Amino acid sequence: MEDNSNRAPGKLYLIPSLMGEVEPLEVLPLAVKKVIDMTQHYIVENEKSARAFIKKVLPSKSQDRLRINVLNKYTQVEEVPEFLNPCLDGHHVGVISEAGAPGVADPGGEVVMLAHQKGIRVVPLVGPSSILMAMMASGMNGQNFAFNGYLPIDKSQRSKKLKSLEKLSQKSEQSQIFMETPYRNMKMFEDLTSTCSPDSLLCIARDITLDSEMIKTQTIAEWKKNKPDLEKKPTIFILSAPAGF
Repeated sequence: MEDNSNRAPGKLYLIPSLMGEVEPLEVLPLAVKKVIDMTQHYIVENEKSARAFIKKVLPSKSQDRLRINVLNKYTQVEEVPEFLNPCLDGHHVGVISEAGAPGVADPGGEVVMLAHQKGIRVVPLVGPSSILMAMMASGMNGQNFAFNGYLPIDKSQRSKKLKSLEKLSQKSEQSQIFMETPYRNMKMFEDLTSTCSPDSLLCIARDITLDSEMIKTQTIAEWKKNKPDLEKKPTIFILSAPAGF
């Protein structure tokens, strides 16, 4: 039996994945390819898409050698600590979410916290994050912003939440970022344009990093005249209310 008692712990790499059909090296640094090349153990949100991503980044890598654990809403809490055992045995482990950056609006935070508790070094890699990229390109306040995740599904509750975010934005000059599942994007757009002040600014960032990318900021009143195509497309919304509204 191999003796791993003197082996230094492996690292936990947080590996950003692609957000659609695009050549990996157009949006990912070479460091991602290097880490995938040397890593056999992975914690992923979806095994099928993670394997496809690894193959796209490094076609020569043997899929048979990959050791994959799935971390999603169906994973039992007691299973998660075992996912880090390879690190304790001296092997590197990569975390890959379905799209974009692990741990940001995606699973991963729990296993990262466990890594800190176990003394395992956590290494975040540079790559696409739709939330930050939308904020960068919005023209809104990038020094004071909040990510609110998904808003309520119920129409009345969502309208109340939008009004609350609009007031918070005005009071604190804070950009309010949120998202929706792609098939409900147009309902979100309709609620935004019917609930928020005509003078409030709304940035819609669709299909970030893809050929069909659209990032546009204008007032609610202007959006009402120019309905975007968001149907089944990954989209980030950023709301900013004017002072004194």
